Amino acid sequence: MRLATLANGTPDGELVVVSADGKRFLAAGERWPNLLAAFTDWQKAEPALRATVDEVEQGAGGKITAQTAFRAPMPRAWQWLDGSVFSTHARLMEVAFNTDPIENQRPLMYQGQSDRFYGPTEDVPFGSEADGIDFEGEFGVIVDHVPMGCTPAEAMERIRLLVQINDWSLRAYAVPEMKTGFGFILAKPACSVAPFAVTPDELHDGWRDGRVCLDLQIDWNGKRFGSANGREMDVGFHELVAQAATTRDLVAGTIIGSGTVANAGYAEVGSSCISERRAIEIIADGKPTTGFMSFGDHIRMAGVDAAGGKPFGAIDQQVVCRP
Repeated sequence: MRLATLANGTPDGELVVVSADGKRFLAAGERWPNLLAAFTDWQKAEPALRATVDEVEQGAGGKITAQTAFRAPMPRAWQWLDGSVFSTHARLMEVAFNTDPIENQRPLMYQGQSDRFYGPTEDVPFGSEADGIDFEGEFGVIVDHVPMGCTPAEAMERIRLLVQINDWSLRAYAVPEMKTGFGFILAKPACSVAPFAVTPDELHDGWRDGRVCLDLQIDWNGKRFGSANGREMDVGFHELVAQAATTRDLVAGTIIGSGTVANAGYAEVGSSCISERRAIEIIADGKPTTGFMSFGDHIRMAGVDAAGGKPFGAIDQQVVCRP
């Protein structure tokens, strides 16, 4: 099942069900006006939404065009937690920022801004190019209610939807905030999310061991920047969810990210953020040569399956100067 949200003048938008080929959509109806509402009672919402899938596959609803105004599938959420569970990314970031390894027996995670998520084609405003504007391609999950102290196996059963995310970062603020030990505020503005949230079965073999095993193809200003695969997570999403629920319940509708997708073979597949490329340049040449983003730059991201399909659709955005 593939779900999306259309702009309708309300904070949470209108929930729609999308056909498997991504060409048609049908409104979910008054009972489930938006995705956040659907997560208040997913046990009842899911069968109703799957019934709507049958209707849209039979030709009901409207056509999706280039002018269709998709927002993030969940334009705002109760909670956004982002992990960092690709060890290749962690090692490269230590080089990029000249920091020591973080000694931790648990997966790394921080709590970020959840009151808004940019839609897949919205311009993204920033205050200054000097802030070190960087993209970070990753995958994520949206969970049903997760009880405190659940096991990874139990957490797997609470993963309802999968999403694709650009976790924007401002690198000029990152290291100073890390040194405080209190987490990110200035370094982590709102994220962007690809248009379609999908149930795990939609990915078929692309969902394995709690991992989104798709290539995340990233193009910066029209040039391929990276195509790392999500399979190399050190722990699966189910383990990440269980970690987040160690000392608290997770409310239904919580979004949890994987952190920047990275592969050990980065020389062949490239990277999912600029800071990684800068680290690779430092390792090779002693200094970085790639700069961060400028106003007017474009970024495109799409998770691609083995057949070349794009189950999440694509993020396709421009960086602009804050009005």
